Amino acid sequence: MKTVVLGTAAGGGVPQWNCACPTCAEVRAGRLSPRTQDCLAVSGNGVDWWLVNASPDIRSQLVSTPAVAPGPGPRDTPVRGALLTDAEIDHMSGLLTLRGAADLRVYAPATVLHALAGTRATLDRYAGWSWRQVEPEQTFTLTGGLEVTAFPISGKRPKYTDSDVDGHWVVAYRFFDPATGGILLYAPCLAAWPHGFDALVAEADVALLDGTFYSPAEMGVTTGRSGGQAAMGHLPITHTLPELRRHPGVRRVYTHLNNTNPVLDPSSAEHAKLVEAGVEIVPDGTVIEV
Repeated sequence: MKTVVLGTAAGGGVPQWNCACPTCAEVRAGRLSPRTQDCLAVSGNGVDWWLVNASPDIRSQLVSTPAVAPGPGPRDTPVRGALLTDAEIDHMSGLLTLRGAADLRVYAPATVLHALAGTRATLDRYAGWSWRQVEPEQTFTLTGGLEVTAFPISGKRPKYTDSDVDGHWVVAYRFFDPATGGILLYAPCLAAWPHGFDALVAEADVALLDGTFYSPAEMGVTTGRSGGQAAMGHLPITHTLPELRRHPGVRRVYTHLNNTNPVLDPSSAEHAKLVEAGVEIVPDGTVIEV
């Protein structure tokens, strides 16, 4: 299984267009690297590629990734479709950029498909896509051989929807390569460390997890009495890093990093704590093979 980490930032990227915070200023000055919004491309055979979320930066991400270059025909693409973890704008609006491609397949939970009814209707006017409902903990196979299982994470609805549909609005995806036995776990939105999540991390070769905020102090993040819930839908690193320390044999990577997060600065004390724990922050474009 090959994975390209197309983007590693939370909504708005780094720098954000309307932000003059110290981190964004350092990026504009060329002292820190810019980051596009979180998204993956995965393949089981190096030929058929699947996007995991479709960020607003998807065009630049695909253009800068040789593995997903178009061809051999003038309108051929190795991108077969996308899997959505949720219905947040920064995870699905890139679908509109992909409207020029025919026959893409989009997988998402029922709640997400319901929220995207208008978007789906718009895209159906451009190309004949198929929309597939993802059922919790029921494995399905992608073109290229990867076996995928979705695990419910939270019921957090995006702000733009008035949907009254109950259920799981956010999922994590487990990708299994039967050819190598490799497992990749992707969970860019963790509102809590749910029951059974330790087992998912423990069996993975690589876990790419929510690192949006470092501490509860950022952007008004608050936690419940148990320290297990995050009001903005993202559990801070200070709460997840102790959990990840229990899995030293797993390659652990934080992604979906907000521009306020001090770990973006390699010279920060917060970044040093990740290094000491063996947990990584990788740049956009990183290739992972398992």
